[in-house]
Amino acid sequence: MSERFDARRLKRAAPLILTGLAILLAWSLTPELTVPISEGGHYGFTSLLPALTTLILVFFTRDVVSSLFLGIVVAGFVIADVNIIDRFLIPSLATESFAVILLVYLWALGGLIGIWARTGGARHFAEWAALKIVRGPRSAKFFAWLMGIVFHQGGTVSTILAGTTVRSVTDEQKVSHEELTYVVDSTASPIATVIPLNAWPLYVAGLLVGTTPLFATEQEVITFFFRSIPVNFYGIFAITLTLLFALELLPWEGKRMRRARNRARETGQLDRPGSDPLTADELTELRVPEGYRSGLEDFAVPLLVLVAVALTGVFGPLVPAIQAGDFELFLSGISVPIAEAFGLAVLSAMALALFKGMALKEVVDGFVSGCRGVTIGAIILALAVTLGTVSGELGTANFIVETTAELVNPVFLPALFMLICMTVAFSIGSSWGTYAVVFPLAMPLAYAINPDPFYMSLAFGAVLGGAVFGDQCSPISDTTILSSLACGCDVMDHVLTQFPLALAAAGAGAGLATVLAFITL
Repeated sequence: MSERFDARRLKRAAPLILTGLAILLAWSLTPELTVPISEGGHYGFTSLLPALTTLILVFFTRDVVSSLFLGIVVAGFVIADVNIIDRFLIPSLATESFAVILLVYLWALGGLIGIWARTGGARHFAEWAALKIVRGPRSAKFFAWLMGIVFHQGGTVSTILAGTTVRSVTDEQKVSHEELTYVVDSTASPIATVIPLNAWPLYVAGLLVGTTPLFATEQEVITFFFRSIPVNFYGIFAITLTLLFALELLPWEGKRMRRARNRARETGQLDRPGSDPLTADELTELRVPEGYRSGLEDFAVPLLVLVAVALTGVFGPLVPAIQAGDFELFLSGISVPIAEAFGLAVLSAMALALFKGMALKEVVDGFVSGCRGVTIGAIILALAVTLGTVSGELGTANFIVETTAELVNPVFLPALFMLICMTVAFSIGSSWGTYAVVFPLAMPLAYAINPDPFYMSLAFGAVLGGAVFGDQCSPISDTTILSSLACGCDVMDHVLTQFPLALAAAGAGAGLATVLAFITL
């Protein structure tokens, strides 16, 4: 009994012990910053300590909130400024981008789901989909995959739209939340790089223009982006593997995922016993007022408003671009009005419920209940955004690139780029943040080794896919958190069940890139 008690005490004390060790390392190993971070500077190995502390703790404790917070605390000791609130938290959270995430992706999303729970619209849609489209768990997962492809704007947009659309359908078919969250997350960012009718090419163009003779103008980078799609092996393999998983055609899917599937089918338990799903009853509990007649329109109208308004940013510049015969004009004109889309979707859901006779108090209560349900998601995202700022200030990505890029071999360079990006993105939880650091260094290096356009495309696709892998699998990534939130899954259950499948796609992509690099050279 005493041994068991001591083991429990040790497990509870482990996070503080690990954090204390990280702080001691920060004190003893942190060098002076001689080169500015913007010029590739870093704090040596201690640049990794906040991210490593968070990642080790999150896998050890499965507590994302405390792990993120303790990682930020360690960063304060690395830079010898323990006032982490003023140094990191306030600058990270007092930004327009975080305000959009908080107000739109969390409160508007939560409020919309809360209204759907009050009107019964989501349940009604599930019944309609089951009758017209879905015939069982396989077709339900295929429906989820298809929605991920349709909503191909990437990252947070795709996860939220796909997750909220299909969750009620898959719940009806006893699809575990681990399965659903993997399908949604694995079609969110990967599809944005395979069908890049979004802001991704423009962002990358801004990073690479002028770095090599191949990239003299932004349009040349954009053209190169589209030309490199066939060798974006991780994106292609991830989407294909997810489709095969949805159709249950994979011979192997990992022990944890198989257990999750068997549990859901045999017992109806959509989450692992003892798990902590990143959602709340407010998001799923039906409390339809007596006398209110639920209909398909309760779900369809707000969703159609959301999608239609979002797509105005895509189709708006299309006609002028066609008339001018300028594809760059179309790409440069894309600007998806996400805030307006979610805001109008919530207002349309409220207006429809009021029009059908629901009392204003019931509508507002539904909205507030939904907002309450995503509070924990808001806290985790706030800490994740802050840790991203921390990694930027410490030069975490700079250190990883500098220490790993010394192992240069022309044949293995694309695979090496992919590994570097996988590591960096997994550590900082951001594909775009990884691109900002790695792309301007990787492509000139690849051009110096072999300026052949196909070899350059292999290197380009490796960076593109490696960063998406790391972002997709990282427990501190916004897409990981938001897909778990939208699908009602425990974050670490999602991470641990998704990782083997994503790693298989990454391994296949790296292997094929190496074979083609060998042939090219």
